[in-house]
Amino acid sequence: MQLEVRPDPAEVGRARRWARSRLLGSGIEADEPLAETLILLVSELVTNAVVHTGRPAVLRLSLPPGTAESATVRLEVADTSPRAPVPRCAGSNATGGRGLALVDCLADRWGWSPEGAGKSIWCELDRCSQPREGAAVAYGGGRSAYEDLAFEAV
Repeated sequence: MQLEVRPDPAEVGRARRWARSRLLGSGIEADEPLAETLILLVSELVTNAVVHTGRPAVLRLSLPPGTAESATVRLEVADTSPRAPVPRCAGSNATGGRGLALVDCLADRWGWSPEGAGKSIWCELDRCSQPREGAAVAYGGGRSAYEDLAFEAV
């Protein structure tokens, strides 16, 4: 399933609502940690696409059928910018620039690949996974190697 996203920051909220509505009936409860993490990842990847490229994007969500305990959820955001994600250092007082570092902390896997004239940035969450060690850091606790390093998806 997919959602076309206009190059407007207001689309991030619409993308979160769309993803939440897709969780209904998927066997993933709205208050399940996986659902909360998924919605945060939707926010980060869609924000990167609309803010850094200024172009339309497509949000894709692959949910497991039924209530599979060990299923994998895949999230992709494709845009028409051919520029690869580039590491970016964000100072401790910076108000942005940590989106893909957050994705790296929260997702079980993530990456990007060329797609048509642009690219697709994807991440996967395993339903049976325990929270990763860096996940607490992503929410503001502790210190991480990612504290001063951020990635910009352009």
